[in-house]
Amino acid sequence: MSPISMILVIFVAFLAGIESVCDEFQFHQPLVACTLIGLVTGNLEAGIVLGGSLQMIALGWANIGAAIAPDAALASVASAIILVLGGQGVAGVSTAIAVAIPLAVAGLFLTMIVRTLSVACVHRMDAAAVNADIRGVEMWHIIAIVMQGLRIAIPAAALLVIPAATVQGFLESMPAWLTDGMAIGGGMVVAVGYALVINMMATKEVWPFFVIGFCVAAISDLTLIALGAIAVSLALIYLKLSEGGGSTGNGGGGNVGDPLDEILNDY
Repeated sequence: MSPISMILVIFVAFLAGIESVCDEFQFHQPLVACTLIGLVTGNLEAGIVLGGSLQMIALGWANIGAAIAPDAALASVASAIILVLGGQGVAGVSTAIAVAIPLAVAGLFLTMIVRTLSVACVHRMDAAAVNADIRGVEMWHIIAIVMQGLRIAIPAAALLVIPAATVQGFLESMPAWLTDGMAIGGGMVVAVGYALVINMMATKEVWPFFVIGFCVAAISDLTLIALGAIAVSLALIYLKLSEGGGSTGNGGGGNVGDPLDEILNDY
């Protein structure tokens, strides 16, 4: 990997760390982070495939109360770097996904350290605010944000120091039963993550669309662009029906709510 590519990868990792708390441009999402790393390293296809696969897992990750979700930013960046250094291209995506899961859990430790240190920054900002020191508040805010970026950038730089031959040799030395098992486990985790999302979104209004999409996706001749066009068309039809309102059981009209809800209630 060239020095320029290494600098760009560290920069992407830094942005992913910042976005893990800001959520402004979503650089920490696997689809974005892996794609950017694949782009700057000349492995765009493998980065997109890895990011899309990890994104299906990360859809089921969410901070609930005091429980912090696995670190998607570290998992995305580290697994993408391992994929690039391994030199296996798209064929190594399954292994990279399997490595990403424990990395995401390990990232919780770094998150805990940085958030503990950020408490001191908050106290400094409070003290500056008492003295009406706006510049001081901004400075400590920036310091806290930079710490979040370094949380991902430093591990990324450490991975880049490892010779590519070492990573490739390690991946090739893994026995078939282990790589196959990790590939199967990674696929199961994707299914569980998607199931968690469906469980949160599942209502009687959206189930018909899910069933239609599930059946249409089985048609191998349709590309992702075609599936996206069908999804947009269904969404527009639904919005049009919602604006016009559904028909009531006694033949009356008017905007009486969700049309699908009324149809399902009739049965």
